Amino acid sequence: MSVALVTGASSGIGAAIAIGFAQDGWDVMAAGRDEGRLEEVADVSDRIVTWSGELAASEDCDELISDTIEEFGQIDCLVNNAGVIVRADVADTSDDDWRYTMAINLDVPFFLSRAALPYLLRSEGSIVNIASDWGLSGGERAAAYCVSKGGIVLLTKAMAKDHARDGLRVNAVCPGDVDTPMLAAEAEKQGIELEAFLEESAEASPNGRVATPEEVASITLFLASDAASHINGAAIPIDGGASA
Repeated sequence: MSVALVTGASSGIGAAIAIGFAQDGWDVMAAGRDEGRLEEVADVSDRIVTWSGELAASEDCDELISDTIEEFGQIDCLVNNAGVIVRADVADTSDDDWRYTMAINLDVPFFLSRAALPYLLRSEGSIVNIASDWGLSGGERAAAYCVSKGGIVLLTKAMAKDHARDGLRVNAVCPGDVDTPMLAAEAEKQGIELEAFLEESAEASPNGRVATPEEVASITLFLASDAASHINGAAIPIDGGASA
């Protein structure tokens, strides 16, 4: 038995990752805030167990890890996927927006990784952090988001160096634009029709399209598998060549 814990699993990339792991034979703890959407994800496979609640403080993260161990007895892969984006440059980023973005995008993966570490070392498992191509090269009007995702990339590399000889691998996936509800919400906040927003995003990629959640799920599952046993500390873009 192998067990994966996936955060932000109620929709989009997280839902695709949770379903992908379950279909590959893993038992999955799918964590998120939207209980109704989580149940829809769980309906896809009886291997998926859901956990609904807020993740912000270290105590919340400790509880999630504890509940996962109580349910399954082990953790073999932690997928830190939950994230938020605020579209603003530094001048227009409020204190609250800055702190909230850092709390969800950077603090929570750190807290979860720390709490899960003893169990991941025991299973010689892996962590896959869902970062962003904007954590590699930056982007416009998303200062807090870029900083938080850049922090995740370096947390990935630091943990990989610290724990490689313990048998733990830590990698990051860095998607460009992905056709998800989060992208749709981003378009709405900017007052742009979704179709036009997707077309603009597609034009920014040499491949001429945005990614699907399933494509991000596929590389995440690969990084958790034995086929990726010598891949450690990597930050892999899924952006159709935009970062090339």
